[in-house]
Order: sequence, then structure tokens, then C-alpha cells
Amino acid sequence: MTSADFQLEGPLAKRRIVVAMSGGVDSSVVAALAAQTGAETIGVTLQLYHHGEAEGRAGSCCAGRDIRDARAVCDRLGIAHYVFDHESSFRETVIDDFADEYMAGRTPIPCVKCNMGPKFTDLFKLARDLGADCLATGHYVRRVIGEHGAELHRAVDPARDQSYFLFATTSDQLDYLRFPLGGLPKARVRELAAEFGLSVSGKPDSQDICFVPDGDYASLVKKLRPEADIGGDIVDEAGRVLGRHKGLIHFTVGQRRGIEIGGTPEPLYVLRLEPATRRLIVGPKAALAVRAARIEGVNWIGEGFEGQVTAKVRSLAKPVPVRLQGDRVVFETPEYGVAPGQAAVLYAGDRVLGGGWIAETERAELVAS
Repeated sequence: MTSADFQLEGPLAKRRIVVAMSGGVDSSVVAALAAQTGAETIGVTLQLYHHGEAEGRAGSCCAGRDIRDARAVCDRLGIAHYVFDHESSFRETVIDDFADEYMAGRTPIPCVKCNMGPKFTDLFKLARDLGADCLATGHYVRRVIGEHGAELHRAVDPARDQSYFLFATTSDQLDYLRFPLGGLPKARVRELAAEFGLSVSGKPDSQDICFVPDGDYASLVKKLRPEADIGGDIVDEAGRVLGRHKGLIHFTVGQRRGIEIGGTPEPLYVLRLEPATRRLIVGPKAALAVRAARIEGVNWIGEGFEGQVTAKVRSLAKPVPVRLQGDRVVFETPEYGVAPGQAAVLYAGDRVLGGGWIAETERAELVAS
């Protein structure tokens, strides 16, 4: 790893790098790499929720023990560390939105909303106010300079790639961002943490939704929106009542577990959620096949691309070939589990073209063999 990984011109000794530090191993290694370049390095942590809510809990970030870990790393590296309280902003733009999306029958992605808000808006302002030449983060993506400027590319390690969660990054933001870990496997990052003598080298990775204790998002939504726990009918596509559910927040499109309706010719899956009627519409897997999705809030990163466009409609899904028709993403073959509220992220090879939020889907008519 060299100063080239931060892509800054001129003597690094005259540069200032701000590193977004969550208290985890990834951002801590970025801070160590930045300090190693000779540039003035400043660690910044946003406190996103109350210390007590995350105290001692594995998988959290940006609160309690994690802030102490970030400070200890900065002390070890001999760099400044600042903590800024952004709990109110995080609650409004991420946590409240998370609850509202579930109440509307959609499947939210809070990590994207966090990147769009506290991380890539609030942190940007802080970094610029501190006079930084760039803002470096521990995300596993790559910033590549192409013919038309900075491009966002998938990480070298597909198991760690986080490009799906960064589709809303703007070109202006990408000009200022740096991602030194995009070309490394996680095992090497942990080795670097140990080589730098960082106390977090063996710390577990944070969970995807850092503010949800034990992954029980339904309990969080019920706490914020008590009416979320009201039950309703489980119906088939013809409207026949098959049973009752205990609240739509327990279900997402494509889910099979928890429906608990027996005696049907085929296993049942969640096809749609109707918040207005509190109905859960279920059906066979074939009914989940989608031929197209309409997306909104589209963001394009950079200019100019050639070749086949692919799309990911879930963070863990493989990119599949698509055609773009206005605000529609048309799949070459039927796609399953496409849920409103999720994102359709578009790629040309490893390059992230951008993406948008899935507003509605168009069902595929499958021909029986």
C-alpha cells in the first residue's frame, strides 16, 4: 500500500486526509494507511445513537465501545480524533425512514440511506470544514479514474464488495472520496491491522443493520410505530382468505418462512403486502417472477459506458443482464424476489453506473413446460 492509494497530487506531507472511523477494523486500517503516507490524518466519528443503546453489543458501530475503539486507534497512530453528535439526524433520516418504509409495505435498505445522509453528506461537510483534501472510508469498493473522470467499481474481493450500498454516490462526492481497501481481501486487512498494532485487529465485523439489536427489526418498528403489530388476513391472488398474520412488518416479498398455511398444493411465498387493508397476498413461487421493475430516484455516476448492462436487485444477488427502457429495468430472464423499497443497482462489468429505488414491478407470464 502506498500514497497512490489515496490518489492525491503533490507532496503528501502538505496534504490533509480525514478518515471516517466507525471503530471497526476496516476504517482503523484506512486511518493507519493514511497516517503512513505522511499526510496530516484526522479521524472523525459520527455518534449516531446513544452510547447506552449499543454499549457492549457486538455488531454495532458509531456508539459506545466503538467510539472508544476509534479513539484508541487514533491514539496509537498519533493522530487527532473528533466525535460529532449526529444522533438526531440519524434518527430522522435513517431510523424513522426504516420504520416508515416497513409500514408502507416496502423493504428498506437503511445502509444506503445512511450513506446518502450522515456519512456522505454530514461527513463531507465536516471534512471540508477541516480543510481536508479528501475523505477516506473503509468501504470495499474501488475508485478508478476513467476517460470521463472518477468511476466507482466493485471491490476485487466479491465476498466483501459493498458497491450495491453506494449506488447513490454522486460524481461530485466521488471526486472527494477515497477507498483504499477496494483492492484487498478482508484477510489481508486484518493482517495489516495486526502489523500496525491496532487493538481492533480481531474485532468482529459489524452487522448490516447496526442499529437493530440482535437483528430483530420487527421489535424496533413496533417500538417506533405501535400500530405495526396489528394483524390481518392472509389471502391468495383470488382474494380467498387462507389464514391470519400477526403484522405485515414480519414479512417481505419473496419470504416463505412464517406464513404457516398448510394443505396447499405448492409452498406459499409472499407476493405483495397491502398496508391499507393489512392483507398479505401469497402464492406459488412462479407468481414471484418479475419481467421488469420501475425505478425512481435514479442516480447516475459519471459519464459514458459501453457493453451489456447488468443489475443487482438485492445486495447478495448476482448481477443479471437487463435492458434499460426509460425508468424501467427489463430483465432478460424472469427475476425472483424483486421487492419495492429495494434498489436496482446498474453495472457495466465491474463499473457501477448508478441505480434507483424499485417503486413497482411487472409480473412475468411464465409458460408451463
